[in-house]
Amino acid sequence: MNLDWNVIWTYRGALLEGAGMTVLLTVLTMLMALPGGILLALMRLSNYRVLRGISLAFVELFRNLPLILIIYWAFYVMPMALHVQMSAFTTALVALVLNISAYNAETFRAGINSIRKGQMEAALAIGMSRRQAMFKVVIPQAARRILPVFASTWVSLFKDTSLVSVIAVSELAYTSMQIRAQTFRVLEMLTAMAVIYWMMGYPQAKLVDWIHRKYGVKE
Repeated sequence: MNLDWNVIWTYRGALLEGAGMTVLLTVLTMLMALPGGILLALMRLSNYRVLRGISLAFVELFRNLPLILIIYWAFYVMPMALHVQMSAFTTALVALVLNISAYNAETFRAGINSIRKGQMEAALAIGMSRRQAMFKVVIPQAARRILPVFASTWVSLFKDTSLVSVIAVSELAYTSMQIRAQTFRVLEMLTAMAVIYWMMGYPQAKLVDWIHRKYGVKE
Protein backbone atom coordinates (compact mmCIF):
# COMPACT_ATOMS: atom_id res chain seq x y z
CA MET A 1 0.00 0.00 0.00
CA ASN A 2 1.39 3.35 -1.06
CA LEU A 3 0.57 5.98 1.57
CA ASP A 4 1.15 9.69 1.19
CA TRP A 5 0.68 11.55 4.47
CA ASN A 6 1.93 14.79 2.90
CA VAL A 7 -1.57 15.28 1.51
CA ILE A 8 -2.71 16.26 5.01
CA TRP A 9 -0.15 19.06 5.19
CA THR A 10 -0.94 20.16 1.64
CA TYR A 11 -4.63 20.59 2.49
CA ARG A 12 -4.11 21.79 6.05
CA GLY A 13 -5.81 25.10 5.35
CA ALA A 14 -9.01 23.48 4.12
CA LEU A 15 -9.03 21.05 7.04
CA LEU A 16 -8.60 23.87 9.56
CA GLU A 17 -11.41 25.85 7.91
CA GLY A 18 -13.64 22.77 8.14
CA ALA A 19 -12.76 22.36 11.81
CA GLY A 20 -13.58 26.03 12.39
CA MET A 21 -16.97 25.56 10.73
CA THR A 22 -17.64 22.57 13.01
CA VAL A 23 -16.92 24.68 16.09
CA LEU A 24 -19.02 27.57 14.75
CA LEU A 25 -22.01 25.30 14.13
CA THR A 26 -21.73 23.84 17.62
CA VAL A 27 -21.52 27.23 19.33
CA LEU A 28 -24.36 28.82 17.36
CA THR A 29 -26.58 25.79 17.85
CA MET A 30 -26.14 25.78 21.61
CA LEU A 31 -26.58 29.56 21.88
CA MET A 32 -30.00 29.16 20.25
CA ALA A 33 -30.98 25.81 21.77
CA LEU A 34 -30.26 26.99 25.31
CA PRO A 35 -33.03 29.63 25.53
CA GLY A 36 -35.19 27.41 23.32
CA GLY A 37 -34.87 24.55 25.78
CA ILE A 38 -35.64 26.79 28.75
CA LEU A 39 -38.76 28.14 27.02
CA LEU A 40 -39.98 24.65 26.14
CA ALA A 41 -39.34 23.43 29.70
CA LEU A 42 -41.30 26.32 31.21
CA MET A 43 -44.12 25.71 28.74
CA ARG A 44 -44.17 22.04 29.76
CA LEU A 45 -44.45 23.04 33.41
CA SER A 46 -47.10 25.69 32.73
CA ASN A 47 -50.59 25.57 34.22
CA TYR A 48 -52.01 26.10 30.74
CA ARG A 49 -52.88 22.88 28.94
CA VAL A 50 -52.32 24.37 25.47
CA LEU A 51 -48.76 25.41 26.29
CA ARG A 52 -48.03 22.02 27.82
CA GLY A 53 -49.42 20.31 24.74
CA ILE A 54 -47.34 22.38 22.31
CA SER A 55 -44.16 21.75 24.28
CA LEU A 56 -44.88 18.03 24.60
CA ALA A 57 -45.58 17.68 20.87
CA PHE A 58 -42.39 19.55 19.94
CA VAL A 59 -40.14 17.60 22.31
CA GLU A 60 -41.55 14.19 21.48
CA LEU A 61 -41.30 14.86 17.75
CA PHE A 62 -37.77 16.19 17.48
CA ARG A 63 -36.27 14.12 20.30
CA ASN A 64 -37.40 10.84 18.75
CA LEU A 65 -36.53 11.49 15.12
CA PRO A 66 -33.01 10.68 13.86
CA LEU A 67 -31.01 13.87 13.48
CA ILE A 68 -30.08 13.05 9.90
CA LEU A 69 -33.78 12.77 9.03
CA ILE A 70 -34.43 16.20 10.55
CA ILE A 71 -31.56 17.59 8.46
CA TYR A 72 -33.00 16.13 5.27
CA TRP A 73 -36.47 17.34 6.21
CA ALA A 74 -35.23 20.89 6.86
CA PHE A 75 -33.22 20.90 3.63
CA TYR A 76 -35.80 19.44 1.25
CA VAL A 77 -39.25 19.85 2.83
CA MET A 78 -39.15 23.18 4.71
CA PRO A 79 -38.23 25.28 1.62
CA MET A 80 -41.16 23.79 -0.31
CA ALA A 81 -43.62 24.01 2.58
CA LEU A 82 -42.67 27.54 3.68
CA HIS A 83 -41.54 28.82 0.27
CA VAL A 84 -38.30 30.03 1.80
CA GLN A 85 -34.97 29.04 0.30
CA MET A 86 -32.25 28.67 2.92
CA SER A 87 -28.54 28.09 2.51
CA ALA A 88 -27.10 24.73 3.48
CA PHE A 89 -25.51 26.30 6.57
CA THR A 90 -28.78 27.89 7.72
CA THR A 91 -30.64 24.64 7.08
CA ALA A 92 -28.12 22.70 9.15
CA LEU A 93 -28.36 25.23 11.96
CA VAL A 94 -32.16 25.05 12.01
CA ALA A 95 -32.14 21.25 12.12
CA LEU A 96 -29.56 21.12 14.90
CA VAL A 97 -31.37 23.76 16.98
CA LEU A 98 -34.69 21.90 16.69
CA ASN A 99 -33.07 18.66 17.82
CA ILE A 100 -30.95 20.03 20.66
CA SER A 101 -33.72 22.30 21.96
CA ALA A 102 -35.87 19.22 22.49
CA TYR A 103 -33.12 17.52 24.50
CA ASN A 104 -32.34 20.68 26.46
CA ALA A 105 -36.02 21.08 27.32
CA GLU A 106 -36.13 17.69 29.01
CA THR A 107 -32.84 18.37 30.78
CA PHE A 108 -34.11 21.68 32.15
CA ARG A 109 -37.48 20.21 33.10
CA ALA A 110 -35.82 17.41 35.02
CA GLY A 111 -33.58 19.91 36.79
CA ILE A 112 -36.50 22.14 37.79
CA ASN A 113 -38.56 19.17 38.98
CA SER A 114 -35.63 18.01 41.11
CA ILE A 115 -35.94 21.10 43.31
CA ARG A 116 -38.10 20.40 46.34
CA LYS A 117 -41.51 22.10 46.35
CA GLY A 118 -40.66 23.60 49.71
CA GLN A 119 -38.20 25.93 47.99
CA MET A 120 -40.94 27.41 45.85
CA GLU A 121 -43.38 27.57 48.76
CA ALA A 122 -40.83 29.35 50.94
CA ALA A 123 -40.19 31.94 48.22
CA LEU A 124 -43.92 32.53 47.81
CA ALA A 125 -44.31 32.84 51.58
CA ILE A 126 -41.84 35.74 51.77
CA GLY A 127 -43.77 37.67 49.13
CA MET A 128 -42.23 36.64 45.83
CA SER A 129 -44.47 36.11 42.83
CA ARG A 130 -44.43 32.67 41.22
CA ARG A 131 -42.38 34.05 38.35
CA GLN A 132 -39.83 35.63 40.71
CA ALA A 133 -39.57 32.43 42.70
CA MET A 134 -38.99 30.44 39.52
CA PHE A 135 -36.22 32.68 38.17
CA LYS A 136 -34.56 33.66 41.46
CA VAL A 137 -34.83 30.45 43.47
CA VAL A 138 -35.71 27.39 41.44
CA ILE A 139 -33.87 27.91 38.13
CA PRO A 140 -30.50 28.93 39.70
CA GLN A 141 -30.51 25.75 41.80
CA ALA A 142 -31.66 23.65 38.86
CA ALA A 143 -28.88 25.09 36.68
CA ARG A 144 -26.20 23.53 38.86
CA ARG A 145 -27.93 20.17 38.82
CA ILE A 146 -28.23 20.06 35.04
CA LEU A 147 -24.74 21.40 34.26
CA PRO A 148 -23.09 17.95 33.97
CA VAL A 149 -25.86 16.69 31.67
CA PHE A 150 -25.75 19.90 29.65
CA ALA A 151 -22.00 19.53 29.20
CA SER A 152 -22.45 15.98 27.92
CA THR A 153 -25.05 17.24 25.45
CA TRP A 154 -22.49 19.75 24.20
CA VAL A 155 -19.92 17.04 23.47
CA SER A 156 -22.55 14.92 21.73
CA LEU A 157 -23.61 17.91 19.62
CA PHE A 158 -20.01 18.62 18.66
CA LYS A 159 -19.70 15.15 17.14
CA ASP A 160 -23.18 15.15 15.60
CA THR A 161 -22.42 18.26 13.55
CA SER A 162 -20.62 15.90 11.16
CA LEU A 163 -24.05 14.73 9.96
CA VAL A 164 -24.67 18.06 8.23
CA SER A 165 -22.03 17.07 5.69
CA VAL A 166 -24.82 15.23 3.83
CA ILE A 167 -26.19 18.60 2.64
CA ALA A 168 -22.78 20.00 1.66
CA VAL A 169 -22.05 22.15 4.71
CA SER A 170 -18.30 22.68 4.54
CA GLU A 171 -17.46 21.52 8.06
CA LEU A 172 -14.69 19.08 8.88
CA ALA A 173 -16.35 15.85 7.68
CA TYR A 174 -17.52 17.34 4.38
CA THR A 175 -14.18 19.01 3.71
CA SER A 176 -12.30 15.78 4.39
CA MET A 177 -14.57 13.85 2.05
CA GLN A 178 -14.07 16.44 -0.69
CA ILE A 179 -10.29 16.25 -0.35
CA ARG A 180 -10.50 12.46 -0.34
CA ALA A 181 -12.46 12.54 -3.60
CA GLN A 182 -9.93 14.87 -5.21
CA THR A 183 -6.79 13.05 -4.09
CA PHE A 184 -8.02 9.44 -3.84
CA ARG A 185 -6.26 9.30 -0.46
CA VAL A 186 -8.97 7.55 1.53
CA LEU A 187 -7.01 6.21 4.50
CA GLU A 188 -4.96 9.34 4.98
CA MET A 189 -7.93 11.72 4.93
CA LEU A 190 -10.16 9.57 7.12
CA THR A 191 -7.30 9.25 9.60
CA ALA A 192 -6.71 12.99 9.54
CA MET A 193 -10.42 13.64 10.13
CA ALA A 194 -10.47 11.22 13.05
CA VAL A 195 -7.36 12.75 14.62
CA ILE A 196 -8.67 16.32 14.31
CA TYR A 197 -12.02 15.36 15.82
CA TRP A 198 -10.24 13.56 18.65
CA MET A 199 -7.91 16.48 19.33
CA MET A 200 -10.89 18.83 19.62
CA GLY A 201 -13.20 16.40 21.39
CA TYR A 202 -10.89 14.86 24.00
CA PRO A 203 -10.31 18.08 25.98
CA GLN A 204 -14.06 18.66 25.99
CA ALA A 205 -14.68 15.15 27.28
CA LYS A 206 -12.16 15.69 30.07
CA LEU A 207 -13.84 18.99 30.94
CA VAL A 208 -17.17 17.18 31.19
CA ASP A 209 -15.60 14.63 33.56
CA TRP A 210 -14.36 17.49 35.74
CA ILE A 211 -17.80 19.15 35.71
CA HIS A 212 -19.41 15.87 36.78
CA ARG A 213 -16.98 15.56 39.70
CA LYS A 214 -17.29 19.18 40.81
CA TYR A 215 -20.93 19.98 40.19
CA GLY A 216 -22.67 16.62 40.17
CA VAL A 217 -25.41 16.62 42.82
CA LYS A 218 -25.67 13.59 45.06
CA GLU A 219 -28.77 13.27 47.18
